[in-house]
Amino acid sequence: MPRTLTQAELDRYEREGYLVIPDAVPQDRLREVIAETERMCAEALKVTAGTAMLDLDPSHTPEKPRIRRIKSHHEHSDFFAGFVAEPLIMDLLAPLMPSGIRVHNTKINMKSAEFGESVEWHQDWAFYPHTNDDVLAIGIYLDDCTEENGPMFVVPGSHKGPTYDHHEQGYFCGAIDPNVLKDELPQAVPLMGPAGTLTIHHARILHGSAFNRSGRARRFLLQAYAAVDAWPLADLKGGLDGFNEKIVRGEPTLAPRAETVPVRIPLPIRPDAVVGSIYSNQSILENKFFDDESEQERKQVAET
Repeated sequence: MPRTLTQAELDRYEREGYLVIPDAVPQDRLREVIAETERMCAEALKVTAGTAMLDLDPSHTPEKPRIRRIKSHHEHSDFFAGFVAEPLIMDLLAPLMPSGIRVHNTKINMKSAEFGESVEWHQDWAFYPHTNDDVLAIGIYLDDCTEENGPMFVVPGSHKGPTYDHHEQGYFCGAIDPNVLKDELPQAVPLMGPAGTLTIHHARILHGSAFNRSGRARRFLLQAYAAVDAWPLADLKGGLDGFNEKIVRGEPTLAPRAETVPVRIPLPIRPDAVVGSIYSNQSILENKFFDDESEQERKQVAET
């Protein structure tokens, strides 16, 4: 029988803006996801700089690969092109998006052992505001996730609050000055679980993740979705046909559902920002929250 959200889970998502569902992904399916992820990572052995698929750390070399993220994995893999419409995911999300479901973006954050970078506090909503906020992301841990290897933290209930400023030096940087969040951050909780754990988090919820200080990787697949009747305010890539091709369940509509939601437009973009790299975007944030040792680590790697 397909796994669906219980009424208690629906109530919790409405109240707190997130869910954690351990062992949601069957082990045989998880192994297929991991195998395809590792196949894609092997491409890093052939390149010296980032590609449309791979976000590489500045210290990366083919001999010592340092992958920060696989970008838009569904656009670079037939397997993942199908996985964005994975029935187990669609059945979970269906009650949260009754108008239908459209994939918005995908990525796999690698967070390598003793090196994986932190991600500063932000709201996905700041990157892609829509006409209504039936917008969310599912995450699947490909490795066991504990407090030591950099879990994602969220602030429960913050999806009902404001949309914070994500700018620095006049440019959109995709991160929030932690001084603005002094009351919110003490409430943050980590989302953890064994490999195969599935998370759901609302696009407006405050979240971030710390540096991986452990000897274990923490690979995290993320797929963001929007309701079919939620239309983006900042961009419509690929025109109407391309927009409709992203629908993974339901039918197109030309009648967006508009609701009163707090919106900030993610512009202007820094001229030297790396497209698709949150790490590049957030690098200009002067007041960082997480004690990130990655910069020092990169320098040590470069010297050796």
